[in-house]
Amino acid sequence: MTRSPDRATRRNDRFLVTDVVMPGMSGRRSRRCSRPAHPKMKTLYLSGYTDESIVRHGMLEVGVAFLQKPFTARRSPESARVIDS
Repeated sequence: MTRSPDRATRRNDRFLVTDVVMPGMSGRRSRRCSRPAHPKMKTLYLSGYTDESIVRHGMLEVGVAFLQKPFTARRSPESARVIDS
């Protein structure tokens, strides 16, 4: 059975996991570039930097889902939190 393109697109609009700092493109830019094709996609940002440092340096804004690396099975993506001010 073949799925329609619309259904496949909706199915893939679930989640983007991206590092905040990457060579050549930031996580924010990656999300911004993918937004037109996947406007409803949720994003989880990962970083070895603390959330305070990331907000203070303008790498991410308050209110995004963030998980600090390294994380373990106990502190997995399910434990991600929204960055506070």
